[in-house]
Amino acid sequence: MVLMTMIARLADGLPLAASMQEDEQSGRSFMEYQNQAKMLFKKLNHQSPTKCSIESGPMVFHYIIEVGVVYLVLCEKQYAKRLAFAYLEELQQEFYSQNSKKVSTVTRPYSFIEFDTYIQKLKKSYTDTRARRNIGHINTELQDVQRIMVQNIDDVMQRGVALSDLDNKASNLSSLSKKYKQDAKYLNLRSRNAKIAAVVTLVVIFLIYLRYWWF
Repeated sequence: MVLMTMIARLADGLPLAASMQEDEQSGRSFMEYQNQAKMLFKKLNHQSPTKCSIESGPMVFHYIIEVGVVYLVLCEKQYAKRLAFAYLEELQQEFYSQNSKKVSTVTRPYSFIEFDTYIQKLKKSYTDTRARRNIGHINTELQDVQRIMVQNIDDVMQRGVALSDLDNKASNLSSLSKKYKQDAKYLNLRSRNAKIAAVVTLVVIFLIYLRYWWF
């Protein structure tokens, strides 16, 4: 089931809205997951995967990034991944419809706390078994969710590895490769010019020698 929902601004990780499952028994560890979510928001950037699942003990975070906003949900591992991402897609569409023009201007955390009313309504439709059976408008792109990247929370948090590291390393390698090719081309050109200059110099010296010593 959907246990926690958080929405944050991608640029600076500022939380915009949130909703948690009201359950005193499970509430014991929700603060830990909420802190993990906030740390995750700080690590995400424009090079991060736009869809990803991050395992954390018996739970899993699923998130999507759309138009500079991160939509994140915490679910139990057994909760259908397809439903989790369908939930996030609906959440994104409604939040964008209501608040897209204000996202870049707010400065206080949870400026859209009133959005919790819609979150609760949407969460209920994805929690009730009979309602879940009737969800027939799931985007066809969500049918194949096995390709969505899966990370472990320890790798992301404890080791300080940002989700975009691989992309950054690949970009750096590509840049270094281009620079190496440019430098090699420049050195080859200099070497060739030096050889030509040496030959020209020898020819000139030889001609001068012939002129002054043989005529």
